Amino acid sequence: MPKNAGLRVVAIGGGTGLSTLLKGLKHYVAPVVERPTSRHSQEPRISELCAVVTVSDDGGSSGRLRKDFNMLPPGDIRNCIVALSEDDALLSRVFQHRFEKGSGLEGHSFGNLFLAALTSITSDFSEAVRLSSEILATRGRIYPATASNVELEAHMEDGTTVRGETNITASKGRIRKLSLIPPNVEPLKETLEAIARADLITIGPGSLFTSLIPNLLVRGIAQAIVQSPARKVYICNLMTQANESLGRTAADHIRALNDHAQAQIFDYALINKKPVTNELKVRYSREGATEIVADLDAVKALGVEPILGDYLVEGETARHATDRVAIDLLRLA
Repeated sequence: MPKNAGLRVVAIGGGTGLSTLLKGLKHYVAPVVERPTSRHSQEPRISELCAVVTVSDDGGSSGRLRKDFNMLPPGDIRNCIVALSEDDALLSRVFQHRFEKGSGLEGHSFGNLFLAALTSITSDFSEAVRLSSEILATRGRIYPATASNVELEAHMEDGTTVRGETNITASKGRIRKLSLIPPNVEPLKETLEAIARADLITIGPGSLFTSLIPNLLVRGIAQAIVQSPARKVYICNLMTQANESLGRTAADHIRALNDHAQAQIFDYALINKKPVTNELKVRYSREGATEIVADLDAVKALGVEPILGDYLVEGETARHATDRVAIDLLRLA
C-alpha cells in the first residue's frame, strides 16, 4: 500500500456493540472532515471501512418483519447504517424513530420498515442495505454475515439445547457450544474479499454468543480471518452479560471465539482498565453481572497481547469510549 494511503478495516459483530464501535471509527475515514477532538496530522486514516453484521435476531421489530416478510432481520444492520451516517442528520434520526402506537406499526422502527420495503422492491436484502447506506451517505460498507435465513441453536452444559436467539438470551443455563441452522451457510463474496485485503480486523464488543460467535460460524469467514494478513483484535466487553457470559473472564471470551472458529484468531485484545463505579456495579449486580476479569496471564497464554486502556464511559449502562478505542485500534494497525 502506498504511504499514507489509509488503512482497510473490517469490523465484525452485531448488536449495539458494533454500532458503537463504528461511531468511533467513522471519524477516521478519509477524507477526514471532522473529529471529536483535535488530532495530530500524522494520525492513521481509514481508506476503507467495512462492517460484517450478524443476522440471527428473531425478537422485537426485526423478528416480526422476519416472520411476516421472510426477510433477514434488519435491526442490527439499521443501527450500523445510522452509526456510519452523520449523527446529527435528520434522516438518520428518522431511521431510528420507533412508532409508539398504531395497529401493526407499534414497536417498529422506521428504518426497519424502510429496509423491508427496499427488500421487497429489489428482492435482495444486501442490495436494500447498499441503497439505504447510499441514502444516508454512510462512511463505510455494511454486509450481512450471510444472505441465508439462519437460526441459532445453543447446546447447554446440562445437555439440553435452546433454539432461537430470543430463547437463548432468556435461558438460565450456561452455553457450551453454538451452532447455526442450517449449517454451512455461505457469506457474501464481498465480505471474504474485504477480509482478504484488510489491514485490521476487529471482533467485538458485543454479546459473545448472539452477536460475535454467529459470524464465525458462517462458512469460510473464520478461515478467511485466519488467512488474512491483517492484524486481528478482540475488543473485550466491559461487563459480563446475563445468560451469555456470566463468570467468563477476558481469556474465556477469547477461548470461546477460538473454539468456535476452530483456530487461533487474535493478535491483540483491547481490555478496559478503568474501574466501574460502585453505583454502576450495584445496577449490574441485580442481573448477576460484574466487570469482566482481566486475566492477563491467561490472555497471553493464548498467544494474544493484551492492550489496556481507559475505555469505559458510564451512563445508565457501561459503554465503550469509542474514540479512544478507535485510535488505539488504528495505532495497532
